[in-house]
Amino acid sequence: MKRLFPAAMAAIWMLCSSFAAPYDIIVSADGQGDYKTVQEAINACPDYSHKEITTIFIRKGVYKECVSIPHSKFRLHIIGEDAESTVITFDKYARQQWPGRDFPVGTSGSATIYIHASYISFENLTFENSAGEGKEIAQAVAVFTDGDFLFFKGCRFIGNQDTLYTYGRFGKDGGIKRNYFLDCYIEGTTDFIFGPSIAFFENCTIHSKKNSYVTAASTLKGQKYGYVFKDCRLTAAPGIDKVYLGRPWGAYARTVFIHCDLGAHIVPEGWHDWEKEGKPDTKKNSWYAEYDSYGPGARGPRVKWAKKLNARKAAEFTFEKVMYQKEDGIVWDPYDNR
Repeated sequence: MKRLFPAAMAAIWMLCSSFAAPYDIIVSADGQGDYKTVQEAINACPDYSHKEITTIFIRKGVYKECVSIPHSKFRLHIIGEDAESTVITFDKYARQQWPGRDFPVGTSGSATIYIHASYISFENLTFENSAGEGKEIAQAVAVFTDGDFLFFKGCRFIGNQDTLYTYGRFGKDGGIKRNYFLDCYIEGTTDFIFGPSIAFFENCTIHSKKNSYVTAASTLKGQKYGYVFKDCRLTAAPGIDKVYLGRPWGAYARTVFIHCDLGAHIVPEGWHDWEKEGKPDTKKNSWYAEYDSYGPGARGPRVKWAKKLNARKAAEFTFEKVMYQKEDGIVWDPYDNR
């Protein structure tokens, strides 16, 4: 059977959704649904549902809560009524003290939503960390991903430093967990897309609000793929004019931009080595590359240790090759989980 590419699957998914069965659970902040909070709806989902998919529909509203999807709650399809007006938000931040304890929550403890389960799809939602920014706040994560095969379609990620944490540290072979972002909007300031997971960003808008760095991958040693941005648009707030595509949080960071529209805020060098801040050997071990970038931010010259791919090399970064690992025998269709 011939497999469809993601764009074609998206069109079919939207057509089929109009004939879909009613949602299993409805969340409404005004009390007109099954539950008033997102967490209550998550808690009500079956544990270890290997075959059945649970659909959760979230009506328009601002849901101020810290949400956690535990490992046992997999195969969920969570749909917002409208991306801009269906908002899950919280205001934790890294330097905030744990209640009753004498230590801060840290970056990992600051997220608005934790996704520990696998095979979860999200559609038309905004995830926000509203803590703000500044030295007293530092990192403030909106979304913390720790599951495998997570799919975000038409979602918005709003924050400042460290908006999107693709954690996934304890997956197969130490860290192979996969995230797919389609038609999403992601904004932030410093290192606002970061972590060790594999992540494929397609037709997304990546918006910088500060002169800083877009990505900070910490790809594990020996992992072929890290971050892949395909057909994305990199934009910036007014007055922002010095943004790097990425810097290596880990020495083996891997990030590639393919056919992306790069705004004038992207510096000619493109990439930063982070070596002056105690990260040795990043020029030797990191793998940063581009293919067919365009726009004023594609001008260069790039740093000498970055790669410029040809068409043959770029063909190794298709959705199928990045998301389907031969060794685990899984062929994942993100539109199955609906």
